[in-house]
Amino acid sequence: MKAIILTAGEGTRMRPLTTTRPKTMLITGGKPLIQYNIESLKKAGIKDITLVVGYKHEVIEDYFGDGSDFGVNINYALQEGQLGTAHAIGSAEEYIDESFIVLNGDIIISYDLIRNLIEKYATRRSNNVKGVLTLIEVDNPSNYGIVSMTNDKITQIIEKPAEDEAPSNLANAGIYLFSLEIFDAIRETQLSERGEYEITDSLQIELDNDYEILGLVSHEPWMDVGRPWELLKSNASFLEKMEEDIQGEIEDGVTVHGDLHLGKNSIIRSGCYIQGPVFIGENCDVGPNTYLRPYTCLCNDVDVGNAVEIKNSIIMDGTNVNHLSYVGDSVIGVNCNLGAGTNLANLRFDNKNVPVTVKGERVDSGLRKLGAIFGDGVKTGINTSVNPGVKIGNGSFINAGCVIYRDIEENSLVKARVSLDIQKIEKKED
Repeated sequence: MKAIILTAGEGTRMRPLTTTRPKTMLITGGKPLIQYNIESLKKAGIKDITLVVGYKHEVIEDYFGDGSDFGVNINYALQEGQLGTAHAIGSAEEYIDESFIVLNGDIIISYDLIRNLIEKYATRRSNNVKGVLTLIEVDNPSNYGIVSMTNDKITQIIEKPAEDEAPSNLANAGIYLFSLEIFDAIRETQLSERGEYEITDSLQIELDNDYEILGLVSHEPWMDVGRPWELLKSNASFLEKMEEDIQGEIEDGVTVHGDLHLGKNSIIRSGCYIQGPVFIGENCDVGPNTYLRPYTCLCNDVDVGNAVEIKNSIIMDGTNVNHLSYVGDSVIGVNCNLGAGTNLANLRFDNKNVPVTVKGERVDSGLRKLGAIFGDGVKTGINTSVNPGVKIGNGSFINAGCVIYRDIEENSLVKARVSLDIQKIEKKED
């Protein structure tokens, strides 16, 4: 058994975090999103993996190489143009010579789901069974590709049916096991109304040819990480399962409650208070007198100064959070510098959910507490304040004393407006 992971997309809903990297290379729980699926496949005994890449593919290739450092063999198939799922899978055909699993790189799934998929195919395999679709039960079928199924055999796939026309509440989860015949169906697949080659159309071709496609209704946990605040949700989930691992130095006078991962050559200085689970990568310098609250993830080469408080946040490689700053429920990109006294607010005055602008539209995050989203290379001056849900683009400079209440485009320079009303104070006669 082999595997294909689809990781060619841009991830525009994740901007500004994906301006310099594919979405699947965003960090959660101390690792890139896609690494979790590679590890799950390896645990299931699948070590020949093809990554279908496109946007910023060099970032993925530089990190994973040939896969040997991760105990697998990785090939790369470059998808020229984003022309749909069938087109992406077809671009990897040269590396596939047996049945294979297909995963989306931004949907994190468990080893158990992969194992169940393989077992379903193995126990029901016959000359006419050509694949297995993972299905999930949904409340609103009109938002999904819905299947009709008889005795575990899929009879029809309907893309986003009207509520009164849905044959079931079983939705295609986008996790597949295919035989080689799927490539023949892909070659017959025509462009859809959306201008893409849809894998569901390829599957329908197989069904029309009287091939059998099985459905696996799964209740295993999986996460779809598509928007910036969902990184925080997945980060918390992974840190909950993290095992304590101390490889760096903890000075005297540090208090640690809960699980802590402390990477090589990292130091936590005296007076710090750590409430786990907390992840600290390699070559980090924390404190003194810093407070790290649950679900804090500091990646590699992060410096956190004196009397800083960080809560439920992801701080990426090479970023400095200087003294007397507060970072709450935020995602901060690589090589940022937060000047002393920078405060990233995470709670509205009215206690309502925090809205975020995604692809030009205001979206309810569903979260009462959500801080800021910084791209790479953002620098803030001393005493900068950023309101909840604000996004700041790559390479932007925020001058001292600014209050940021709306999104800032990349490579912007923001200055505070200062109005001085100077009045003469007359000395009163005794």
